[in-house]
Amino acid sequence: MAVVNFRTDERAERALAELTADGSTVSEAIRQALVDAVRLRRREQMRRESLEVAGDPVDLAESRKVLRELDDLRAW
Repeated sequence: MAVVNFRTDERAERALAELTADGSTVSEAIRQALVDAVRLRRREQMRRESLEVAGDPVDLAESRKVLRELDDLRAW
């Protein structure tokens, strides 16, 4: 495992105080914050991609076509 040193500023100090208020160590809080940040970044990327696809007329037309074809295959 790597050891990382960084300088905090006032904002980071407040964030660390909040994240460690439950008894977590600074290391635990930082590790969890990194994991949470990546998860949030990925979610935001998926949201942007979803909005992009949802507004794509070609993709919408294809989706509607597939739904019509599947509807024809339904047993009832």
